[in-house]
Amino acid sequence: MIDFELSDEQKMIRDSVGAFAIEQMRPAAREADETGIVPSALIEQLWQLGVVQSAIPEKFGGAGDPRSAVTGAVIAEELGYGDIAIATHALAPRLFAFPILEAGSDAQRARYLKQFAAEKFIAATAALMEPRFDFDTTMLATSVRRDGAGLVLSGRKCFVPLAADSDSILIYVSSDANAGYNGVEGFIVPRNAPGLIISEREKNMGFKALATYGVELNDCKIGPEARLGGEGGINFSRIMSETRVALAAMAVGMARAAYDYAREYAKERRAFGVPIAQKQAIAFILADMAIEVDASRLLVWEAAWELDRGEDALASSYLAKNYVANSVLKITDNAVQVLGGHGYIREHPVEMWLRNARGLAALEGIAKV
Repeated sequence: MIDFELSDEQKMIRDSVGAFAIEQMRPAAREADETGIVPSALIEQLWQLGVVQSAIPEKFGGAGDPRSAVTGAVIAEELGYGDIAIATHALAPRLFAFPILEAGSDAQRARYLKQFAAEKFIAATAALMEPRFDFDTTMLATSVRRDGAGLVLSGRKCFVPLAADSDSILIYVSSDANAGYNGVEGFIVPRNAPGLIISEREKNMGFKALATYGVELNDCKIGPEARLGGEGGINFSRIMSETRVALAAMAVGMARAAYDYAREYAKERRAFGVPIAQKQAIAFILADMAIEVDASRLLVWEAAWELDRGEDALASSYLAKNYVANSVLKITDNAVQVLGGHGYIREHPVEMWLRNARGLAALEGIAKV
C-alpha cells in the first residue's frame, strides 16, 4: 500500500530547507539570474544543511544517514521553490558522489567520498547530455574503446553543471549501442586528463544563474580503474530514474512558487472594485494550477517511493518527469497570464520561472536524489 505520510524527521527537513529557500534563496534569485553568478556565501550556507554530506558513510567522515528518494524529492522541491538554478548548482555534487556511493568500487569510494564530507562546498558533476537533435539516453553517441591496457573516450557532452570548477567529472558513455541502458557505463575522468576539453560557459535561455559547459572528449585516455563500479559496471536505469525524480521534484517546487505568487497577486490586484481572484476566469486558472501542482507531486513521490522499495522505477520516473515538464510550463505561463502586463516585466519573478520551465522538457541528468 502506498503511504505518502512524511515522518517527523522528513517534515523537519522539509520545514528547515523550505525556510532557507524562502528566506535566503528567493531574495538572491533575481540577481543571480541577471549576473549569472550564484553567491558563494549562499552555497556555503546551503551546504551546511547537509544536502550531500549527510548521506556519506561515517567511515568517510559523513553523517551516514540512510538515503531516501522520497526525502530527496522533498528537499529538491523545497529548493526548487526558492530557485531552481541555485538548487541545481547546490545539488550538482550529488551527480558525482551518489553514483560512486551506490555503485563505486571500494577503492573509488575510499578515494572520492571523503571530500564530500568536508565543511566547505566541493564542486563536482556528471556529463550525460549530448549536443545533437536525436539525443537519446538509451543510445549515447559518446563511446569508449580499449587501447592496450587503457581506455579511450570519444564524443561531446553539453549542459554539464560546474564542469570548469570540478576536479573530476563522471562521464556516461555507450559501450554497446544496441544494449540500451545496459550498454551505458560511467567513467571518472580528471579535469586535466589528456583529450578532455571544457568549452566556454554556455549561454542559455533559462537556468541563467547555473554555470554549464560543453565537454569534448578527443580520444581522452584513462585507465581501467576509472570505470565506475569496476568490471561490474553500473545500474544506469536506476541512475536515470533518480535523476528524473530529482529534476521533476525541483520543477514541482518552481510550479508551486508560480502558483503561490499568482494567487497572492490575484488577491491583491483589484479591478472594477474587487480582487481579480474573484473573477471566474482567474479563479478557474488558479484552480487548474493548484490541481496540476498536486498531481505532479504525487507522480514524483510515487516514483520516489518505488525507488525506496528497490523496485524498477524507470517507467514511473519517466512519466513523472515528462508530465511535470509539461505541467510546470503550463503553470508558469498561467502565472504570467494572471499578472497580465506585469507578468512580462522583470519586477516580478514569473517571467524568470517561465524561462526556466521552458528547458525542463529537454534536460536530463542534471540533478539526483
